[in-house]
Amino acid sequence: MLRYIYVLSFLIVFSSCNNASSDKKEELVTDAIDLSELPDMSIYHLPSNWTTQDNEEIELKDLQGKTLVVVMIYTSCQAACPRLVADIRHIQRDVPESLEDDVQYVFVSIDPEVDTPERLHAFAKENKMEDDKWLFLRGSEEDTREFAAVLAVSYKAISPIDFSHSNIISVFDKYGELSFQREGLGVNNKSVVDAIIETTNKGS
Repeated sequence: MLRYIYVLSFLIVFSSCNNASSDKKEELVTDAIDLSELPDMSIYHLPSNWTTQDNEEIELKDLQGKTLVVVMIYTSCQAACPRLVADIRHIQRDVPESLEDDVQYVFVSIDPEVDTPERLHAFAKENKMEDDKWLFLRGSEEDTREFAAVLAVSYKAISPIDFSHSNIISVFDKYGELSFQREGLGVNNKSVVDAIIETTNKGS
């Protein structure tokens, strides 16, 4: 279910049009877009900072130009997260190979204290997600909660090593605008795959 009103209320507040980025960050951008021309609801307006599984510092706007498939997980999860990772893997396999270079699969940690870049790197390796289409991000507690609110993902710690959290897959277009969401685990992935194909083709 799309939550455009919810997203809009957060993104307008955090609007920012800073165009600066490092050479390393620009390697993630496939089709640079003038940030001043982005829609108000674009997640690329969020002024958050993230560290990848390769210990590189990025901002969300560095991901512009690709369709993003985003989920929030934590690597020590033994229940829902492995199933969510499996869902994303199955979705990736069903997306046409011709669109492979235009789609980025992004896993955002809800447990930044435990999920260091080293842990995220190990998790990516354990799950055979080491090539460029897989991106794992760790942010501050504040940036993580802000991003979760924008995605309407709720989570809370129920023990020092366990979280209760939503299982939502979000698809964003190349401008960072939400185009599709699905909640649930192990359900038919066709709707997500169709949304990725439609979103990517629309942005071509």
